[in-house]
Amino acid sequence: MTETAVTETAAAPGSKSQQAYEAVKARIVGGTYSPGYRLVLASIAKDLGFSVVPVREAIRRLEAEGLVKFERNIGATVAGIDPTEYLYTMQTLSIVEGAATALSAPLIGEADVARARAVNEEMRDCLQHFDPVRFTALNQDFHSVLFEHCPNPHILDLVHRGWNRLASLRSSTFRFVPGRAHDSVDEHEALLQLIESGADAETIEKAARLHRSATLDAYLAQAQPLT
Repeated sequence: MTETAVTETAAAPGSKSQQAYEAVKARIVGGTYSPGYRLVLASIAKDLGFSVVPVREAIRRLEAEGLVKFERNIGATVAGIDPTEYLYTMQTLSIVEGAATALSAPLIGEADVARARAVNEEMRDCLQHFDPVRFTALNQDFHSVLFEHCPNPHILDLVHRGWNRLASLRSSTFRFVPGRAHDSVDEHEALLQLIESGADAETIEKAARLHRSATLDAYLAQAQPLT
């Protein structure tokens, strides 16, 4: 399927293809379909009550997003992220998310800050009986508040793509580096204080980038050396 075809399929909200895409993606992100899981089109189609065609279109979209890969003699499987891929994706995300947060900052109101702070408090509570999957979901909710007002749709699209590419692995990232979770919550509060105080875009962007890079550094320190 060409990129144009994928775009056309994505532009049909409510279609069976869109429903299949959302259902399969939710299972990948939620961990029901773990890395390496074989995506049998006929089985998924039967489970969803659709024909194979919309499921195939959904799988193609997920492949374009990096969540699915095709292996010879195996077919479609859920993609994992090796340390090298994680490095490149996190480096890219630190840049684009930092920019998106800085551009979004002047448009973030008191209600947005309150919402983000409430999520961060949930994350702090989560530290007591640490659940890395829940913590990661809350982490995405927090950052979404900070970058969702970004007026540049192209940068925002790159941010969403970055989160999608990390979805499979990030469900367990904080399991490898639980100590990083404590620092992350404190850094979130610092980001909010910068936004509340009207800090300049460069300062906010730098803080957001360093926050993302710190998680990358902590993870890679626990992983095997890159080859």
